[in-house]
Amino acid sequence: MKSLVSQFEGLAEREGFNASVRHIKTVVSIVDRVADKENLADVVGELIGDKSLDKDDVRPVASMVLGQKFGYASLSSNLMATASDIGAIADETSKWNGVDLVVIYHHPDLGALVVNPKSRAALAQIDRLNRSELLVVYAGRFAKEGEPKLLKSACEAVVELFSGGRPKLRPELLKGDCAYKEPKTAKEEVKAPKVAKAKAPKAPAAAKRGRPSKDAPVAVAAPAAVPAAPEPPKAAVAAAQAVKPGARMTPMYNVLVTNELFHNGNVEAWKKIITSYTTKHPGLQVLVYYDGERITDLNALFKWGKVKHGSNIKFAITGEDICDVAKLQRYLAQGASHLYEAFLKGPVNSVMALF
Repeated sequence: MKSLVSQFEGLAEREGFNASVRHIKTVVSIVDRVADKENLADVVGELIGDKSLDKDDVRPVASMVLGQKFGYASLSSNLMATASDIGAIADETSKWNGVDLVVIYHHPDLGALVVNPKSRAALAQIDRLNRSELLVVYAGRFAKEGEPKLLKSACEAVVELFSGGRPKLRPELLKGDCAYKEPKTAKEEVKAPKVAKAKAPKAPAAAKRGRPSKDAPVAVAAPAAVPAAPEPPKAAVAAAQAVKPGARMTPMYNVLVTNELFHNGNVEAWKKIITSYTTKHPGLQVLVYYDGERITDLNALFKWGKVKHGSNIKFAITGEDICDVAKLQRYLAQGASHLYEAFLKGPVNSVMALF
């Protein structure tokens, strides 16, 4: 019997219909750009940055565009070992001109990250590789049909690189028209307006001969020069032109425990500090790690004899427009010391204005 629920149920309301239309237009534009030899990971990173594509839609879009539309080969694998130098992967794969590559790494904290393994800048999104995490590799030749066995071997070689190995390559991978290209960005140059140069009045002939003229004033202040519009700093221009891949993760920052023990008071201080930070910056998230393990409940740090004086607790921040990292690190260091009580003052359910 046919299901009473239609597959187009979500299109019954205007909001769902408009969202579907926008998504379809976005996917069609991705298809056109990939056909024009742009790497899907580079395109998706740009669209996530300008909010045209949601990060959760990356996997179905990659599967449809690469797998269904362009016939890319794919390989999924859990990493049983990890490469120590992620940047070296780009140094190797950037030589593979015979194939286009897209990698989706399921980061334990950031979720699915789609990257172009030929780009060092793209691989920088992956701060570290974890064993047993899922890696999905796509290999193809854009709009051209590729040899299935060659594409499969390329996928296997990428997985081996991410696992820290040195794969044997088929010579065909090194030759072709799929060479790495820098992502296209909207380069808008900000030009300072031209300022007309005022002509200096001609000096009287007497003045030229070193004698003062009768018509010359005793002292005339030089007219103030009209300041030209300041040129944007190079760093700002570079940041504006950079591809924004959405949420990022900072490196790990160490916080030394200087109290005799990281006890319940220290834990409560950290809770208040982190709550203050995330309240001020609602789009950011603070991740806490101890002994290589992600601590989802800070109360787990309060175990007798577990976190002692001299131990290091690490934290990282995820999100966009990350800021106040140094201030957060100072407050957490104070919260891990004997001065933690400063953060326990005030009403119980209040949020401290620390940032």
